[in-house]
This record gives sequence, C-alpha cells and structure tokens, in this order.
Amino acid sequence: MTKILDQPRYKCAMTAMQTVQAITRAIPILHSGPGCAEKLNGSVGSSGYFSPHIYPCTNISEKEVVFGGEKRLKETIENSLKVIDADLYVVLTSCTSEIIGDDAFEVVRSFKDSDKPVIYASTPGFKGNNYNGHDWVIKAIIEQYLKPSDEKITGLVNIWSGPPMHDPFWLGNLRALEKLVEELGLIPNTIFGQGRGLENIDKIPKADFNLLVSPWVGIETVKLLEKKFGTPYLHYPTIPIGAFETTKFLREVGKFAGIDDEKTQKIIDKHEDEYYYYIERFADVFLETRVMSKRFVVVSDAQYSLAVTKFLVNDLGLFPSKQYITDDTPNEYRDWIRNQFKTLNYGIEAEVEFSTDGYLIHEEIKNADFFGYPLILGSSWEKQVAKETNAHYLTISWPIVERLVINGSYVGYAGGLKLLEDIYSVVLTRFN
Repeated sequence: MTKILDQPRYKCAMTAMQTVQAITRAIPILHSGPGCAEKLNGSVGSSGYFSPHIYPCTNISEKEVVFGGEKRLKETIENSLKVIDADLYVVLTSCTSEIIGDDAFEVVRSFKDSDKPVIYASTPGFKGNNYNGHDWVIKAIIEQYLKPSDEKITGLVNIWSGPPMHDPFWLGNLRALEKLVEELGLIPNTIFGQGRGLENIDKIPKADFNLLVSPWVGIETVKLLEKKFGTPYLHYPTIPIGAFETTKFLREVGKFAGIDDEKTQKIIDKHEDEYYYYIERFADVFLETRVMSKRFVVVSDAQYSLAVTKFLVNDLGLFPSKQYITDDTPNEYRDWIRNQFKTLNYGIEAEVEFSTDGYLIHEEIKNADFFGYPLILGSSWEKQVAKETNAHYLTISWPIVERLVINGSYVGYAGGLKLLEDIYSVVLTRFN
C-alpha cells in the first residue's frame, strides 16, 4: 500500500538548480516540463543573477513525451548561449526527460567546442532528493569541466559544506568558515556566492587539501577530487557552533595543515576570552531564567541536528530528547552519524531517529516528557506542535516562512552567541 508522507523536508534532485544558481554567473538549463523551476524554488531571496522564474527550459509537452525531446533540448541550449550572458551552463534533467529516454549527455557533448562551457547532470526526482542532486552537480563540474593542474597554491583550501540556498544560513556559514580558515593563515576557496564563481572553480585542482564540513553531503565530492587530482581531504562532520566545537575545529584543521600548535592556540585563546566574556556578562540570565527548557529536540537535516545538539549539550549544558534527522540520509552513513551523537560531553548520548514523515515526528514530540517547557528547533512546520506542547520554538532549517535570513550564521564563536541570543529571545517572551 502506498504510504502518505507528510511534510517532507527535502525536494527532488532537480532542485540542484539552486546549487548552480549559487555559483556566480552560472545558469541551469532545465530539460523538464513547464513549472518545475517555479515549484522547486520555494525559498525567499533566491532571485540572484538570474531568477528561477525565467530559467531556460525545454518545457516538455505531450509531443516530446511521444517523439522525444533531444531536438528541443539542443535548440534550448543554442538559444541560451546566444541570449544569456553566463560563464557556465549546466543542463539538468527531470523525471519526464529521463523516463522517455532522452540522451541529454550526448546532446551536451555536441557543444564541447562552444565558447562557454556546457555540462550536464542527471537529476530526476526518482533518483534522489536535492541533497543528492547537489552532489551530482559538483561531480559534473569535476568530471566534465575541471582539468588537472601542475600548479599548486600553497595554503589553498577548498571548503565544502551542505547544499546552498536550501539551507537558509548557507552563505553566512560559508563566509564564517572562510574566516576561521583564514585566521589559521590558510587561503580559503569556495565556489558559491558573490565574488567566487568560475575563477574559484578553476582553482579547485590547485589546492593543498579539501575541507568538508558536513556529516555526509559532499563525501563523494572530496573522494572524487582525491581520485582525480590527488588532493587529500579532511572530513569534519560537524559545522562548528560555539566555543567547544569551534576550538576543536581549529585544532583539527590546523593539525591537518601542519600549522604550529602555538599559533593555533593563540587564535583560540583570543576567541575564547571574548566568547566567555559575553557568557559571563549574561551568566545571571542563563542561570536564573527558570522558564528555560531542560530538554530540547532538533528536527532538521543531519548537518543541523548534529551541530545544534553538540552546541546545546557541550556549551549550554542542556539535555537532549530524541533528535530527528529529516534529509533521508543514505543508509550507509546512518550508523556512523548515530555514533557522532554518542560523543557529547559529560558522557551524554542522544537518541537519533531518521524520519522523513513530519506527522510521525510531531506525534512522538507530543507524547514525550520534556520535564517542563520543551525547546524545539526545526522548521516552520514545527510551529503547530510547538503551540500544542507550549514549547520554546526557533526555526533554523527549511522551510522557514516567518523569518528572513540574509547573511546570518550560527558558525563559529560568534555564531554560538547568535544562537544563544535567538533562543533566549524566544524564552524571555514568557515574561511578557
């Protein structure tokens, strides 16, 4: 019997158009039916250099379903090259174009001598979700565009994390990671956001190493880069939020890069002194706010569920209820991620549930004992269950409809303080 899935927290693989859009002057060309881009966009502030409302698209109809759409795709690419001023063109396929058997790769290969690069990624929804699609676009760039380079830039580090735009904090997080890496004396290289683009993509093979800050998204990317260019990688599974995890992050990156321990420690001491100065200033608030939650639950993808859980336990001393991971994490990574929730301070472990069904998650939350007010961190879909459980509630992941995130970030020492501000700004409303 078909299962009804309520409130999924991901979209189909062709939403990887957002990964393309996040690369300055890159444009997705959709081999799909009309309306896919509009339907999959679904995020605030994603217009950018070229709006998803007007992406070039083959607009497959019944005619193409019967007779094939390869001719239509070729015409769409030709016209896109003529009228759209971009640096990189990425063809993305849909369920319809893949089911009817169009060979989009062969069509794209016919443009190999174009003045601008045209590449292709297979992204039908039946193959995976937008987390997978993100990886497939990066893989396409590596395999179809990048060339080996004899030149190496000393200290250059490629930074990879979760899918852009789907994560509301993607840009602020990347810039915060860049600053942390830069403080160690390294040269950060990211390909998303303003001022990056094809110039930074061209630097990828020249890096000393790749830094992946993510539980599982991007693992195949850094492995492929190691295989193709011989570039080693450091996989740091947790986006660092707050003092404990950011200090650990700096030490591990510094050690991997061969940076002197004393230099790293000076950077850490400087930041920790400032961080704990602010904590001490508001110690009375943290200690005396009796309505603050004793237990918390995070409903998000693996990236935020893990990072926020570590921060709230290790820095704030809260106790985790069951944590929910909603990104349909591939089975091969699940046990490893579960073990990450067993490395919390004070011997605390968090139970983890991998679930994509919002209804089931909310029913469990409603029946859990939080020993007081719950603290729920998730998406806008948690708003109703927060009302029903009289919880403190903060949106941190897609979909977010009542909060605007422009360049905000929870990464680093300042990011931890920002998350505390946001949580206690909710908590303190109990006094009004």
